[in-house]
Amino acid sequence: MGILIRQLVFATTVVMAVAAAPSSAASLVTFIFGDSLTEVGNNNFLQYSLARSDYPWYGIDYDGGQATGRFTNGRTIGDVISAKLGIPSPPPYLSVSKNVDALQGGVNYASGGAGILNETGLYFIQRLTFNDQIDLFKTTKETIKTKIGEGAANKLFNEAMYFIGIGSNDYVNNFLQPFLADGQQYTHDEFVELLVSTLDQQFSRLYQLGARKMVFHGLGPLGCIPSQRVKSKTGECLKRVNEWVLEFNSKAKNLVNSLNKRLPNAKFMFADTYQDVLDLIVAPATYGFKVSNTSCCNVDTTVGGLCLPNAKMCGNRKDYVFWDAFHPTDAANVVLADKFFSTLFSASPQAAPGPSHH
Repeated sequence: MGILIRQLVFATTVVMAVAAAPSSAASLVTFIFGDSLTEVGNNNFLQYSLARSDYPWYGIDYDGGQATGRFTNGRTIGDVISAKLGIPSPPPYLSVSKNVDALQGGVNYASGGAGILNETGLYFIQRLTFNDQIDLFKTTKETIKTKIGEGAANKLFNEAMYFIGIGSNDYVNNFLQPFLADGQQYTHDEFVELLVSTLDQQFSRLYQLGARKMVFHGLGPLGCIPSQRVKSKTGECLKRVNEWVLEFNSKAKNLVNSLNKRLPNAKFMFADTYQDVLDLIVAPATYGFKVSNTSCCNVDTTVGGLCLPNAKMCGNRKDYVFWDAFHPTDAANVVLADKFFSTLFSASPQAAPGPSHH
């Protein structure tokens, strides 16, 4: 019962924050941490980063049709959720780091290639690891505190919402890569313990910096993304990878519940969307999609699996669940954001702003 009550409290808090937002400018402030699934352009500011999407065809279905640094053809799940909350999608931190007014409205620290562990994605040269992102959040807090004073700053950070989605790269660009040390050094049981104990420290640090309302987005079925399927002789999902992800999700959920008990006033929530993503991949037609086993953009998975400017695109982008070897299309992100939104408010359906159902 305890978890349900906590979710109800969380949902009610969010709903009240949204309801309290004046029509002219929303008062709900969100801070987003994560990897390429939620990045909105931080890596464009990292001169040597190899994890970038600031070239065509990325952004072809985004407003203006230009690449923004989002790793999809259009919007991220975070963009869609922000619209549902009635607030602008927070800008990339590195684009506004000196602008205190912008920082007070919430920012996005997510960075393609980032992981829970500092060594994850090392071969991208530059990316903001989760620890880097927390460091930048600390800098944000100091900057805002200098401007509005400690009391007002603490209030802002305690009342803000924190969305965190990270961990995919710790598998895809670390543990599952045969030439990297972690996959050879640890058994999966040891690796997942390392991830969760590191997350424990990271979430505790965010809490110390003022985070109280936090949603941690569990991992999807990574064994079913195109970059992993190509490793199977028959093009099927990699069962063992999915089993590992389920183990990670289960331990991360336990961690979130434990933090809620340990930390006063913490309203942390684990959003488990594994099954929703799996449903979309296994039964795409139910959601209006035709292809879920390969990407819309004809990618070369041997050299990274991103959609390069010389790649061929599919005829109808709305037919595909995946844009490149790793990332969902704009159309899939809309479906997943709807589901994520209903998960977030499942404990309190009558109070939640109604997600649009397709």
